Amino acid sequence: MKRLLLAGAAVASLLFASTSAFAADKLLNASYDVGRELFVAINKAFVEEHPGVTVDQSHAGTSKQARSIVEGLGADVVTFNQVPDIDFLVKNGYVAADWQKALPNNASPFYSLPSFLVRAGNPKNIRDWDDLVRDDVQVIFPNPKTSGNARYTYLAATAYAKEKFNNDEAKVKDFVGKIFAHVPVFDTGGRGATTTFAERGIGDVLITFESETQGIAREYGTDNYQPVTPSVSLLAEFPVAIVDKVAKEHGSEDLAKTYLDFLYTPKAQEIEAEYSLRVHDEAVAAKFKDKFPQVRLVTVEDVFGGWEKVQAEHFAEGGLLDQIYGNR
Repeated sequence: MKRLLLAGAAVASLLFASTSAFAADKLLNASYDVGRELFVAINKAFVEEHPGVTVDQSHAGTSKQARSIVEGLGADVVTFNQVPDIDFLVKNGYVAADWQKALPNNASPFYSLPSFLVRAGNPKNIRDWDDLVRDDVQVIFPNPKTSGNARYTYLAATAYAKEKFNNDEAKVKDFVGKIFAHVPVFDTGGRGATTTFAERGIGDVLITFESETQGIAREYGTDNYQPVTPSVSLLAEFPVAIVDKVAKEHGSEDLAKTYLDFLYTPKAQEIEAEYSLRVHDEAVAAKFKDKFPQVRLVTVEDVFGGWEKVQAEHFAEGGLLDQIYGNR
């Protein structure tokens, strides 16, 4: 299938023969695991407007991608799915400290949310986060140690539990721990989790970005799978940045800036919406409004006090995620 063929490709290149107007004519975009198909379409549209440019892709869990860049992956730009992984690059001298001010919407051209995908007819009647702690439900999502996608799932479930139990920490940890206990296998990234659920037939519900749940249902057929939107979820921003240290070495700063600017254009925003990502362009959002169910979104800032605090309390070694993950 088209999705599996693309998933098996580590790098996709788009090359046009005419002369580039930029000092460098090649970019490597290091992106999140389930963004392959989106960026094939984005890159095609970008290269059509900038003949002579090549855009290569690299996809994996964004925490893994960030580490790979520090270890030598020559990415000129990153299009990630969580802020901490770009902040990791800032701390290691690869990205400017003020990167979120360089582009609109905190350098996030589109957004999504953790959502559910169930099998046709929803045989386990899974409607909300409460249903995931039932003993008869197997849950599929990737490893939050390596996947930004999964970290959003963890935070969304925690946000729901904090509301449900009025911030009772013991009850929140117990609730989220039960969800983790119902995961039979932790894949390293979102696409691996999709394969486990859709191809291997494991699990009753897949939790992943809404863009992925809609994409799977569209590709494999709504007679096989159906998306379910929970009552509340977490705003998942998709931050982008120039990897300044690499771009300077490659002489690709101008091309990298032009590429990231392109993600905000109406043309690119339409592509992003077609791939089931929610966009900021008001005209494009209105055009695609029927595609996106209404959902109450909470934010990392409002619920957890911001990414820096989340990083220290939840994702640092020995933090709350380790405590829950280690007890599964």
